Amino acid sequence: MGSMWIQAVAFTPLVLAGILLLGLNWPAKRAMPLVLAVTVALALIVWQMSAIRVGASIIQGLLLTLSILWIIFGAILLLNTLKHSGAIAAIRGGFSTISPDPRIQAIIVAWLFGCFIEGASGFGTTAAVAAPLLVALGFPGMAAVVMGMMIQSTPVSFGAVGTPIVVGVTGGLDKAAVTEQLIAQGSSWEQFYHLITSGVALTHAVVGLFMPLLMSMMLTRFFGENKRWREGLEVAPFALFAGASFVIPYALAGIFLGPEFPSLIGSLVGLAVTVLAARKGLFLPKRQWRFPPLSQWPEVWKGNIEIRYDDVADKAPMKLWLAWLPYLVLAVLLVVTRVFPEVKAWFVATLSFGWNGILGEEDVSSAISPLYLPGGVMLIVVAITFFLHRMTATQMKDAVTESSKTLLGAGFVLVFTVPMVRILINSGVNAAELTSMPVAMADLVTSTVGSVYPFFASSVGALGAFIAGSNTISNLMLSQFQFSVGQLLGSSSVLIVVMQAVGAAAGNMIAIHNVVAASATVGLLDREGQVLRKTILPTLYYLVASGLIAILFLGVAEAFDPLVSH
Repeated sequence: MGSMWIQAVAFTPLVLAGILLLGLNWPAKRAMPLVLAVTVALALIVWQMSAIRVGASIIQGLLLTLSILWIIFGAILLLNTLKHSGAIAAIRGGFSTISPDPRIQAIIVAWLFGCFIEGASGFGTTAAVAAPLLVALGFPGMAAVVMGMMIQSTPVSFGAVGTPIVVGVTGGLDKAAVTEQLIAQGSSWEQFYHLITSGVALTHAVVGLFMPLLMSMMLTRFFGENKRWREGLEVAPFALFAGASFVIPYALAGIFLGPEFPSLIGSLVGLAVTVLAARKGLFLPKRQWRFPPLSQWPEVWKGNIEIRYDDVADKAPMKLWLAWLPYLVLAVLLVVTRVFPEVKAWFVATLSFGWNGILGEEDVSSAISPLYLPGGVMLIVVAITFFLHRMTATQMKDAVTESSKTLLGAGFVLVFTVPMVRILINSGVNAAELTSMPVAMADLVTSTVGSVYPFFASSVGALGAFIAGSNTISNLMLSQFQFSVGQLLGSSSVLIVVMQAVGAAAGNMIAIHNVVAASATVGLLDREGQVLRKTILPTLYYLVASGLIAILFLGVAEAFDPLVSH
């Protein structure tokens, strides 16, 4: 078997996933079990991995899946708790009086508040929360979904308190092997991880600065009476001010605090600064812009669900500070548990379990610290919120029920996807004496594309997110592949993995199941294609811009990368 043949065969799981999900339009819950089965067969027959090692990899993947599901459950439960307590209705009401101009509303409600929701919950909930908020403010259903999808870009790499980095990149890399290389170079995993987090934050900050302006331009071009980009440009001073108010604290949080905080802190600071500026009339356009009259809206714009303004009809209106308080508590707890080593050690030691040397495979291990993981922190905040907002047992039960249904939907797919990824990563130990599947894929790519690959690295990440519908899963599937490409090119593996994470975030704007979820919240079904034809534009902007950054700063990245020979 020639090496080129082996390299091509290594792509089989990813190609099969793409064919089933995109070409045949299979749902992920049907496609991924088959992809896992093919991966197992490939590992046993072609790579000649031992059955014990394959089994150990599957168990390792299942333990990692538990970590992801724990975070998802905590994130969704907190959001549903706030919905049933009346907090979301109060927050939404606070936005409605800021400005009547839909361009300004899109920037504040969709972009800044949406980025906060992404930072706190993620996993496709952001557009599903933002779209109904915008419809309640008078947006056409189609416009609300497009705006909601555009949120899922800059904040996504640090969504769900950093899960795409904390779990996606860490779980997607062969941490043991990478750490061994780093130690040999006098570095450490912590330094490498910090470089990746900082690189992702800085890249997103540059590209994301212009996203609020692009949102405004998309709004006026596709949903305005005159269909002009120029009308969106009229809010450039306010849009760029809002963008800077978000990305500056976002980047600083990524550099100095870690992956859990950029989207949360950036959006909180951005909201405070931008809302204050809007209330004082700073940077606002001289001319107000409106949607065409309702009678002139094409049917394709309209959803068939009327959005109620109040989520909890039997409760008195909640004070705005009280509605925001749980999110403030979450931010404080996350900072305390991540920044102070003594507190972190206590949270990890109090409740932790795992399996070292699974099934006797010494390099295949996994550990879970439920209390320290963001899911545990969010459950603590849920318990506090129950008392703060004086919720009833029925309201809490409804929140738990809705969250559990979401968890079951996500969990079924992850149970097959994450073990598949771990088999790929662990396939380097085999009787056929072949390199691991991600390294084999990287060999083929480097021999085909060569030194210009850094420009395309973010597009590969976006393709992974488009296929899997998730930044986290794209990072799990492709981080080791991207790392290996960097190694084989003699280039910066840090930069390539950074571009993977950035591109996977951008790919969420065209992730089909995110479009479906957001559309369903406003009754806008069977129009996913029309939404995607619009959201492909900001996706292309994001990938081209990040690709150019990768080329321009390749030399700088190589100077800082501990794995590049200097």
